[in-house]
Amino acid sequence: MARLLQDPSKLHPSEWYTANQMQRASTESQKSRSECMTAESWRLVDEIEKTTQKTQSDVNKKLEQRREEIKFWKQELDNKLEQIVHETEILLTFKNRLERALEGCKEPLVVAQKCLLYRQRRVGIDLVHDEVEQQLQKEVEVLQGIIALLGRTLEQTNEQIRRNRSAKYDLDMDLKDKFTALTIDDYCASLTNDTPHIIYADNAVKLEGNFVSPEDWIDFTNINVEKADKQRNNSLALKALIDGILSQIANDMRRQCELVNSAFRNRVKEVKDAKHKLEILLAMVMDETASQEKNIAALKKAITDKEAPVKVAQTRLEARNHRPNVELCYDTVHSSLMSEVQEITKNIQRLKDALAQAQTELKGLSRRQLSLEEEIKVKENTLYIDEVLCMQMRESVCINNY
Repeated sequence: MARLLQDPSKLHPSEWYTANQMQRASTESQKSRSECMTAESWRLVDEIEKTTQKTQSDVNKKLEQRREEIKFWKQELDNKLEQIVHETEILLTFKNRLERALEGCKEPLVVAQKCLLYRQRRVGIDLVHDEVEQQLQKEVEVLQGIIALLGRTLEQTNEQIRRNRSAKYDLDMDLKDKFTALTIDDYCASLTNDTPHIIYADNAVKLEGNFVSPEDWIDFTNINVEKADKQRNNSLALKALIDGILSQIANDMRRQCELVNSAFRNRVKEVKDAKHKLEILLAMVMDETASQEKNIAALKKAITDKEAPVKVAQTRLEARNHRPNVELCYDTVHSSLMSEVQEITKNIQRLKDALAQAQTELKGLSRRQLSLEEEIKVKENTLYIDEVLCMQMRESVCINNY
């Protein structure tokens, strides 16, 4: 009956107690583990919060340092840009000075060449390679050398301006990039955990694109700065060179111009002196010509005056040759008449010889007069060329400082 009363599916009370104890122990163990996990979670949350804040603070500091670094290099680039722009503007004024100097050389060169051409019109003995011509040729050489030098310097200046503009372009591009980078970093620095519209950007974590190292970044800007400094220094040196060249060429042109003008003045004085002496000689020749003409007239008159005496003597002789017979005597009268005729005839011949000589001298004087007159015309032509054509034309030459 007792076996019938026992249900085989029921557990023993000890099992019940054991099961309850296990539930309590398991619950307490789970609770303990949960409490430990909670404590660890709070510790982890606090640790990660502190780490995140520290990391974010470090990033903020690095971001601020980066912004300051960009500002520093941006300021450096701004300074270099201002300097290279200033030097380029000054160099453009120097270029203008060179162009004006080059243009200013053209008129003196044309004048010197015209003077040489005009002086080719000199004639006779005056077509001489004198000091004036030597100085004019030297002036042409000096001016041609100056023009060539200015041309080369102008080319060098244009090249330097091009290089300055190239450096300016690099600075502009670098500054533009720095400005963009600073704007982005300023935006980044303004972001906080409470800033609205911040987003997840998982792809941003990947290093994609042409990233450069900080050293390369500094080197790139340093190259642009050094390039600008180099071109600025080259511009300063070129300006000093141009100043020296412009000053030197002005002095050289003035000195050579004065040498030419002085040679012209001396030559004109020499030619005037020579012309004056020739005019004195011409006056002497003309006086002598007039005197010789009077002499010839006197000789002709003297010859004419001797015709009557010789006729008288010859008539007497002719008449006495008709004396009759013994009266045809070669007496002292006849002898004197014969001597008289011979003497007068001889004297007439002497007068004719003197007349011929005087006429020869008169012809010589006439030739000398013509020669002197021609030579005076030669001098007048030379004076017209040198004093009127050349010297007056050279008065328009103005050599300025550029």
